[in-house]
Amino acid sequence: MKGTVYVLEDDASIGGLIRFSLEREQLDCHTFGTVEEFNAGLRKKIPDVALLDIMLPDGNGLEVLKDVKQRCPGVCCIMLSALGQEGDKVTGLNLGADDYISKPFGVMELVARVRAALRRQTGSNVIKIGKLELNNDAMTVTLDGRLLDLNKKEFELLRYCMRNADIVLTRDVLLTEIWGYVDTETRTLDNHIARLRKLGIDNFETVFGVGYRFKKS
Repeated sequence: MKGTVYVLEDDASIGGLIRFSLEREQLDCHTFGTVEEFNAGLRKKIPDVALLDIMLPDGNGLEVLKDVKQRCPGVCCIMLSALGQEGDKVTGLNLGADDYISKPFGVMELVARVRAALRRQTGSNVIKIGKLELNNDAMTVTLDGRLLDLNKKEFELLRYCMRNADIVLTRDVLLTEIWGYVDTETRTLDNHIARLRKLGIDNFETVFGVGYRFKKS
């Protein structure tokens, strides 16, 4: 199972332990000690899972939670905090957290919860936006009931954009996530989006100088 995990934790020893444990499970893990650093990372790449501490030197993890859920609703957010009373957990869950782990925590439990979160995400087999439907298992896409003929990269690009609908995705993020590299001179991304548009998928909005947004409506 692959996945990218962001960890917002100001205690370097805890952050290092989490990163070591997740990387040992072949997960791509990045740690951030401040909200500013975390937001900078979020602008470069959207993670699958975010582990968020609450008490931070330059902000509050609950505010970060609300911001992430508004900007990137597809990201699974797990609170990781010493505030472990029932009321604290209820507050976090009501604000949109997908899970809540109290400190001190067991590393094996944390890894299991992260993997469970990733399974829930990959288990979303069908994505529907308007008349567009993507079936992840069958690797098919239909538009108003009509089956579209997509190659592998077109399918992966469309799936990523649909999962992050209404979010401005930079060229660097899309090139890294779909092709595994960044090349500002390449027209590969633009050519693939042009091909999807020709097939009738008109949700792509060009954000000049930045990238693209896949509109839900």
